[in-house]
Amino acid sequence: MSKIAIIGAGPIGKALSTRLVETGYSVKVANSRGPDTLKEFAQITGASAAGIADVSSGADVLILALPLPRVADLPKSVISTLAKGAVVVDANNYNPSRDGNIPEIVAGLPTSQWVSKQLGVGVIKAFNTIFASRIVSHQRPKGDPHRVALPISGDDSVALAKVQEIVERLGFTAYDSGKLSESWRLELGQPVSGADPTVEEIPLLLQQANKKK
Repeated sequence: MSKIAIIGAGPIGKALSTRLVETGYSVKVANSRGPDTLKEFAQITGASAAGIADVSSGADVLILALPLPRVADLPKSVISTLAKGAVVVDANNYNPSRDGNIPEIVAGLPTSQWVSKQLGVGVIKAFNTIFASRIVSHQRPKGDPHRVALPISGDDSVALAKVQEIVERLGFTAYDSGKLSESWRLELGQPVSGADPTVEEIPLLLQQANKKK
């Protein structure tokens, strides 16, 4: 089973930690304030607390669920200590009122391409279209007609397959929504965001996306 590191202990980080541990993954979590502030978090979720500098050491998957501007300040060890062939997942949304002005994103660069540029590695966009509370409450078995589909975007087919497996194990249907350059269709304010669509409904929502939003 994959070792997963999560940076960010907010609602999304907490929800993912809880469900990933429940489904058998080994999970480490870090935040900007240090592992001593994550004792209660660890007790609730079952994840292990770590510092940002060493949270991803040997991890097969790194999930970013921290405030977007802080991605640029992450230490290089976050990437350099990952296991060979590890996958980086961007679960962030850009919210100007919270995150301030990021000129490249404002100019039209998809959020995940900006994240990829900051880290110097390819990333997979996932888990940003669903509310945190629903990650722990809306899972359904395969074959259920009401199973929620979660879009994932990326340029590496092997990495996409790894993320797809995680999404499916968490009780959702992974839907390949295309290359990272098209991941703006998954961003905050687009039709798929917060919609909890089924696999039949999601193609139309992605088609209806408007890059000018």
